[in-house]
Amino acid sequence: MGATGIVFDIREFSIHDGPGIRTTVFMKGCPLRCAWCHNPEGISPEPQVLRGAMGERTAGRTYTVPELASILNRQADILRANEGGVTFSGGEPLMQARFIAEVIDRLDYIHVVLDTSGYGSEDSFRLLASRADLVYFDLKIIDPETHKRFTSRDNAPIQSNLKLLGDLNVPFVIRVPLVPGVTDTDENLSAIAFAVRGLNGLQRIDLLPYNKAAGGKYGAAGMTFAPGYDESRPVNINTGCFTREGLEVHVA
Repeated sequence: MGATGIVFDIREFSIHDGPGIRTTVFMKGCPLRCAWCHNPEGISPEPQVLRGAMGERTAGRTYTVPELASILNRQADILRANEGGVTFSGGEPLMQARFIAEVIDRLDYIHVVLDTSGYGSEDSFRLLASRADLVYFDLKIIDPETHKRFTSRDNAPIQSNLKLLGDLNVPFVIRVPLVPGVTDTDENLSAIAFAVRGLNGLQRIDLLPYNKAAGGKYGAAGMTFAPGYDESRPVNINTGCFTREGLEVHVA
């Protein structure tokens, strides 16, 4: 039997997940436990029932490789006409790397963006990054202890895959979610700038605004939103940390 994958959403006509108009495939499962996660339904690798004011729905459906590839290929003409493509996001796509790689191999000349935290094995990262036309690398926290405190995971695999990305000759964008008092400190932003400067393929840095609606989905997923930081604190947007290193930075 061929590879199967679990997807919790397929969002068409997206304009925020890469160039042009895109279809974004949200893969189920993530090894990180980011305190600010705004897709809690993407954390568990298994389908789950969400219960809210509008009733119940299941987040997570199993697809075969031919099935998902066929859905995406049917949209190929309109995606190409609008300089867009397909983005694989999550959750964390690296958790289903083999499935996604097989889907990409069946796509009909469609531009592919890999949107990843970088947390995964080198083999999984290489498998997908080498097939992507563009990588969105979400880099959150450089200090290992702080990273573990707010994501429950060590960031050594992320740092390793970031360096690997610089050797793969694939264009990439570093995306930094600005979380008040956590990722937006001058110390962390400066450390990110230092970590990425000189990497081959780096296009720019995107600073992403904090999503105050992040906690809204947790109740439906049977989870509690307990961020452990002050959401009301103004976000620090210090682009100077990057421009001093000669890096192009955008505030989304």
